[in-house]
Amino acid sequence: MIVFDLKCEDNHVFEAWFQNSDAYENQAQDGLVECPFCGSSDITKSLMSPNIPAKGNSGTKKTPAFVAADHMVTASANVPETMEASAEDVKRALDHMHNTMKKYRNHVKKECEYVGENFAKEARAIHEGDAELRGIYGEATLEETEELLNDGVDILPVPGLGKLDS
Repeated sequence: MIVFDLKCEDNHVFEAWFQNSDAYENQAQDGLVECPFCGSSDITKSLMSPNIPAKGNSGTKKTPAFVAADHMVTASANVPETMEASAEDVKRALDHMHNTMKKYRNHVKKECEYVGENFAKEARAIHEGDAELRGIYGEATLEETEELLNDGVDILPVPGLGKLDS
């Protein structure tokens, strides 16, 4: 996975995680990368500092066991000071978030293998190299999810269908 600092045409800055640089390029070219603040798909890479691993960590990086989609976006606090949040702005941002999560869930359902309640077991097997590396999704208890995260298994909890749509 790779993280990019991105910027929209309105100068909103945010982070997005991608499987690799090509995944970013392809999605940006297809207009699939959107600003979480305004929904614009006119996105460019912003200046960012290099991520230099600490000495001694080389060779310990594991391949992600679970990549539910090609990218994950996290909004930063780099909103222009002149931008004041009104009730309409908040509603628009929430609507955009709900629509984005819906697209994300649909992408996961289309591109990844459903493993049901075996998610924790299968994610761990992929992480340990005992199962084929692939995108999966399914259900896990809160305890199973915490154990996977604590053990360094790369997963991303995703709200299920209906959770945001109700």
